[in-house]
Amino acid sequence: MAFKGRKSSNKNPPFFSHEFVIQNHADIVSCVALLFVVGLMIQATSPYAYMFIALHHNSTEQTNVESVVRYTYGLKDVCVTFFYFLICIVIHAIIQEYILDKISRKLHLSKVKHSKFNESGQLLFFYGMSIFWGGHIILKENLLLNFSSLWEGYPHTEMVFMFKFFFIIQLAYWLHQFPELYFQKVKKEEMPEKICYATVALIFISAAYIFNFTRVGVCLLVIHYISEEMYHVARLIDFVDKEEKGRKLGYVVWHATFVLARLGSVMLSVLTFWYGLTSVSSSNTGGTPVPVGDFNTPTVRIGALAAVVLLQVYLMFNFITDLLRQWREISQTTSIKKLTASANNNNKAKHAKVKKHDSKKNHKEYDELTEVDQNTKKNLKQRNVKSK
Repeated sequence: MAFKGRKSSNKNPPFFSHEFVIQNHADIVSCVALLFVVGLMIQATSPYAYMFIALHHNSTEQTNVESVVRYTYGLKDVCVTFFYFLICIVIHAIIQEYILDKISRKLHLSKVKHSKFNESGQLLFFYGMSIFWGGHIILKENLLLNFSSLWEGYPHTEMVFMFKFFFIIQLAYWLHQFPELYFQKVKKEEMPEKICYATVALIFISAAYIFNFTRVGVCLLVIHYISEEMYHVARLIDFVDKEEKGRKLGYVVWHATFVLARLGSVMLSVLTFWYGLTSVSSSNTGGTPVPVGDFNTPTVRIGALAAVVLLQVYLMFNFITDLLRQWREISQTTSIKKLTASANNNNKAKHAKVKKHDSKKNHKEYDELTEVDQNTKKNLKQRNVKSK
């Protein structure tokens, strides 16, 4: 499968130039990923290729055939994350080429709106997939109805296949955002915000994965992704809806979802790290040895809670400042419109007064003439009209 890429000119760029790599990056990356797949078919390279494609660190005891396969984490997860990092780049190019580019051509967007449309379209697919996948894990692990399972049985070192694969894909996706800055020709002024967002996501997901907070991590990710999904839906409606009928409704729904997501994240974090894990740690202090992977210490708990709460406060602060800025701009534009409208009305009133005054003056001058002069003036006007 070949990808057309976005060509800036009709001339083919030279091999291994920046433009050549940007236009054909999906083909190059897909060929690299295909090498790992072909390596599975060769006996000499199959163990190395298997290390990059399949999940590792199986911790299941094969006592019976029907036992559920469970995994832990380890160093081999870095190899798996790299392979699916390549797959994320290929999928990104597929969505861009065959879906977003075709839609954006019909909308005739400007350059600024075109880049925002592409960003929202890509993240809309990812957030939607993550919400569906994470929601399936929450329901299957019974985390929604049984909140105590978020901390009971900690450390949660063992995960089922789809649970671990979810975190691997999350890490791979946010890693692939860094080369996409180069492939998508992102402007320098837009890079710091995107780099900061991807870095924070990587730090929080990696921390939840390494410190065995995967259960509360998947819940917090789903809550956050729901609010982000609503934001990008509202922004896409803003681009598509030219009459602005659904624009206000979309942003109102996003505002409500954003505030609820911040409150829900803080409440869930306090419930888990401040109350739940504290009770678990106090029950494990009876001289029993600390299990492997147990990070349930006061320092880790307070640090994790502080990190989540500070992130929610930061997001809420930016949200409020953006709203205040938008309201200020709207009030300024409305005041300017009112001033211009009042100025136009004053000009019209003055013009009408001048016209009325001139007509009264002409009528007065006409009445002051004698009857013979009035008849001659009428005859002169009629002659001028006929001559025209």
